[in-house]
Amino acid sequence: MKLHQLVAAEVEKAFAANGLADNPIILQVAKNHDFGDYQINGVMGAAKKNHQNPRELAQKIADSLQNNTIIATAEVAGPGFINLRLNAEKLSQFIYAALQDDHLGVTRSELPQTAVIDYSSPNLAKEMHVGHLRSSIIGDSLNRILSYLGYQVIAQNHVGDWGTQFGMLVAYLFEQNQNGRADLELTDLERFYRDAKKRFDEDEKFANTAREYVVRLQSGDQDVLKLWQQFVTTSLQHAQSVYELLDLKLAPADVTGESFYNDQLQPTVNELLAKGIAVDSNGAKVVFLDEFKNQDDEPAAFLIQKKDGGFLYASTDLACLRYRINTLHGQRLLYVVDARQSLHFSELFTIARKAGWLPENVEAEHIAFGTMMGKDGKPFKTRSGDTIKLLDLLNEAIARAKTLVASKNPNLSEEEISHIGYVVGIGAVKYADLSKNRTSDYVFDWDSMLSFEGNTAPYLQYAYTRVQSVFRKADSWDSDAIISITQPLEHQLAVELLKFEDVLNSTADTSYPHYLANYLYQIATLFSRFYEACPILKADKNVRASRLQLTRLTGLTLKHGLNLLGIGTLEIM
Repeated sequence: MKLHQLVAAEVEKAFAANGLADNPIILQVAKNHDFGDYQINGVMGAAKKNHQNPRELAQKIADSLQNNTIIATAEVAGPGFINLRLNAEKLSQFIYAALQDDHLGVTRSELPQTAVIDYSSPNLAKEMHVGHLRSSIIGDSLNRILSYLGYQVIAQNHVGDWGTQFGMLVAYLFEQNQNGRADLELTDLERFYRDAKKRFDEDEKFANTAREYVVRLQSGDQDVLKLWQQFVTTSLQHAQSVYELLDLKLAPADVTGESFYNDQLQPTVNELLAKGIAVDSNGAKVVFLDEFKNQDDEPAAFLIQKKDGGFLYASTDLACLRYRINTLHGQRLLYVVDARQSLHFSELFTIARKAGWLPENVEAEHIAFGTMMGKDGKPFKTRSGDTIKLLDLLNEAIARAKTLVASKNPNLSEEEISHIGYVVGIGAVKYADLSKNRTSDYVFDWDSMLSFEGNTAPYLQYAYTRVQSVFRKADSWDSDAIISITQPLEHQLAVELLKFEDVLNSTADTSYPHYLANYLYQIATLFSRFYEACPILKADKNVRASRLQLTRLTGLTLKHGLNLLGIGTLEIM
């Protein structure tokens, strides 16, 4: 349910009843729950505009909210704020309704948009490294959340599978095929790339062969394409093994690489030239953008075709954008890409708007993210300065989690330790990222992310297992029981649980997964306080059943919410 919208509607009625229909109500969640659940902050602005005393006007609005079925109390505070406390009986009804719905009362859009999400997008010339982590898990969480809200989501893994470097790699693969070592060499893509580059730099004959392979590859030579496909297939298998370990929704069918757009590049450039948006500049084809002038008042140059006729990733991105709108019918395009590409996407979207390819009714958004840093404040790397393979990082997370689990629960079987270690380890890596504002850099710290205290995945996962332990001890109980909210912490927990849809919509609208992560942390924290202050199993029969209902919705909210972040839950830890 949309709790904020429901409360806002009642406040708008009260404003209208006092002649303030055109004034913003400014309804916010109360910062101090001792004073209420929500706070109206729009009275002072309305009073100034209408030349009225703000406190007197606030009292009139508060009086209009008396006897409201949703709002129990409306109290004026300070110079004109109004604190609202919601009706406990109504909250009970809402909680009960949420428990009857597999979707926890979250409404799906009646007119769902088609969202195309570009995420992960590794370069297939190398194995995935830690630099691909943020795009992969942020994009996956948005995929899950938008799907949950009813969007038709089309994932696009825009892999780098084309360009001059592939001539070098295919030439080297040809040599390895000749001596029967191709399969062995391809087991380590990093080494394969390094060895091929070494040959290219040191052997002029090989370098010339590699350049010839580029030409043959781009001209569609079947023999070279076959070798290229062998390399691409192996690279994608490496990537897919990472996706499966991370439990991402990305599948091989979602791969639409740079090579897919080859036959669309020249028509894209030609159309920009025909429309006068692009011009010939010393043989190269360029779009000059007055919207992005430099300090010397010179327009930014967006190169879309080189003098030799070659294309750039900018050309591919334009063709890709057209395809996602014209063929995939995307209404919301999300590009989950490093913040360092912000200028590129701003220019890209501007050109697409000018060309008429990006209509006003289609949103195109760069979902920028910062860098994962080491404790030294520099981009996270090995001690020797090498880039860390993503697969190695994930395996280390699982190994560390298994050690931690085994130390806390020595009686668990090896199989149980392995399963819990996997869920906790992968969850810890994901949550450490998703709980941070994606536009910020963050420090990767094993100890803090695997801690069972604070805003971490293990803390949230443990909160869920605590809920499950309550029900293991509860035996039989009335799962259809009436909910009675009488205690302050019962009230606060109920209000927070009913904000689930509000938080999901906010997360979907802004593409900030940390809104959902921090909401789940708040739920877990509130439940812990509720658990300590309000006895559940030892309470009288009716109170016991009511509190079990609240506990059940807490568990379901944590489970659904963590799943939307791509994080698993456990029955025991």
